Amino acid sequence: MSNGSDRVTVALSELAATESGNRGRGAYMRIGVFCSGGDAPGMNSCVTAVVRAANGLGHQVVGIKRGYQGLLEEDFFINSQGQPVLTLRRASSWSHVGGAFLRSSRSDEFRTAEGQQKAAEILNRHQIEGLIAIGGDGTFQGAVALTQYWDGKIVGCPGTIDNDLLGTDYTIGFSTAVQTAVDAVDKIRDTASSHDRMFLVEVMGRHSGYIAAYTAIATGADAVAIPETETRSKRIVQQMRNLQEQGKNSTILIVAEGDERGGAAELIEQLENENCPYSMRTVVLGHLQRGGTPTPEDRRRATQMGSAAVHAMMDGKSGVMIGTRDDQIVLTPLPETFARHRQIPPSVLELIEEMMVS
Repeated sequence: MSNGSDRVTVALSELAATESGNRGRGAYMRIGVFCSGGDAPGMNSCVTAVVRAANGLGHQVVGIKRGYQGLLEEDFFINSQGQPVLTLRRASSWSHVGGAFLRSSRSDEFRTAEGQQKAAEILNRHQIEGLIAIGGDGTFQGAVALTQYWDGKIVGCPGTIDNDLLGTDYTIGFSTAVQTAVDAVDKIRDTASSHDRMFLVEVMGRHSGYIAAYTAIATGADAVAIPETETRSKRIVQQMRNLQEQGKNSTILIVAEGDERGGAAELIEQLENENCPYSMRTVVLGHLQRGGTPTPEDRRRATQMGSAAVHAMMDGKSGVMIGTRDDQIVLTPLPETFARHRQIPPSVLELIEEMMVS
């Protein structure tokens, strides 16, 4: 272990002894929190809520930078006092900012049994007894694997723009991703109209069409291509012909990157082969959807989930994800959250079908 890591260990041990003595509580815990996988707007709000709730209950929070990889490298957030502790004074200003102040990454090393065992040893060495993981299915798969080597408590918060986890109506970041896509489509529509064109706008969603579906509804798009339904190029072209005959000079098609016929670049070729009547262009929004100021809904949801994660841990819960159903907190075993991809409700698919009949 490096001298820097030794100093961090000593500092954490001294802080634990001081805090425990000052509070005089037998239930004192040191809780680690990290973000993992793709960043999602609202992750910072979730971290802030974890710190607020934990500090309010007399517990200490250790911010782990860069997810599982940062844990393996013992890369902890260092506050202005030079301590490896995340305090409310530092985290209270994070809620309105996008991205992840704790950074996020993916770790090949952690995917191995050796990496997971090493992570467990590091958590024990730093006397971290609880871990709150903010991320998606890969993050939660890693958390389940870690439990084979570590007996601390693990609670997950769903931080992913894809909204594809079972156990919650909405994930942290989904609202902002849709808002970003809607803003972009509204601007693209101006250019489409000016040049009498059809634009295929590709949004994120490798396995899920949630962003595409909600964006299509919100923008009044003329067609949508998502993994959950069959994309038929002939039908789309016929729909475009109908629209043109009705005098519509421009159209918008929203495409999920994981559509079974391919993304926007692949689909435009298929539409050209079917003699689509419009001049077509593609726009790939890509990682634009991951950034930006989180919407009030994402901030509220992230705060609700972060607080609930701390309270669930204090109640002895572990190996669960915090979710919301009908705006009420629910707990779902982590393996169930990624057992399969969450499907778009039939009512949403029916609404899409109704709104896009030309």
